[in-house]
Amino acid sequence: MLTSTQVTGQPAAAPAYPAKPIRLIVSGAPGTPPDALARIVAEPLTAALGKPVLVENRPGGSAIVAMSAVAKAAPDGHTLATIGLPQIVAPSLMPEMSYDTVRDFAPVTQLTWSANVLVVRASSPLATVADFVASAKARPGALTYASGGNGTPSHLASELLKHQAGIDVRHVPYKGIPAGLAGLMGEQVDIAFAGVATALPLVRSGRLRALATAGARRLPALPDLPTIAELGFAGFQQNEWYGVVAPAGTPPQVIARLASELARIIALPEIQARLTHLGLYPVEKSGPEALGALIRAELPRWKQIVREAGIRAE
Repeated sequence: MLTSTQVTGQPAAAPAYPAKPIRLIVSGAPGTPPDALARIVAEPLTAALGKPVLVENRPGGSAIVAMSAVAKAAPDGHTLATIGLPQIVAPSLMPEMSYDTVRDFAPVTQLTWSANVLVVRASSPLATVADFVASAKARPGALTYASGGNGTPSHLASELLKHQAGIDVRHVPYKGIPAGLAGLMGEQVDIAFAGVATALPLVRSGRLRALATAGARRLPALPDLPTIAELGFAGFQQNEWYGVVAPAGTPPQVIARLASELARIIALPEIQARLTHLGLYPVEKSGPEALGALIRAELPRWKQIVREAGIRAE
């Protein structure tokens, strides 16, 4: 059979993109921040591309279930995934992986950033981060912190602070950080890191007191709240972020179109308002190269933190 190149002397035209519905796979359950983010961008992305963008939840396995599905998918731009801190930490928690986070994915763009907030109950005698550190040093192993489970952002931020402050504080994992904050308010634990969207209503209602944020910069929702780095822990940084990746080998022109459309969508005022309500802040500028650089920088950093803290998967 003659090919189109043999007949016309010209290369065959690339198939139109997209040619069918696009799956946007999320490792979180419905209602989690990555799921909410995916659903916020899916509707305008559907309008922009002319084909449905369907959010598919595949929770479990420290994000490995979702990412494995994307790594094995056809590299044609019709299967995408959200990526963030859980996907970066997963290779350090699991002894065997069916994919390589750098080799098997094509970065598209980063969408948002955020950070955890360190909180205590309103009645706590711990009024500052310095108070917490001093109390922990005076009573090693006596204080406790809540997390949303092993390897979750709240767990990682707490262990990072323990390491930098040189303190011994006991970990009490819960099934999700909302349960952990309930335990904090119920005096079952002493302190916790929590996502800003989860913590903010409780801070504003006077039930919790915020001491600092774990991010590299202050949160727009709490501009007067210092970062932990500002309080004397130079280099402390635990940013939460979300981006989009495709299977490795996805055509560059498809990646470029997706990155361009997502950047336009994230810049829309109505989209920014919805994201800010969730404690997610749109990035000012990203793209495939920027997201790729972020992933390559974060992987070894968190591998070292996980190893030094002795964190294990549940």
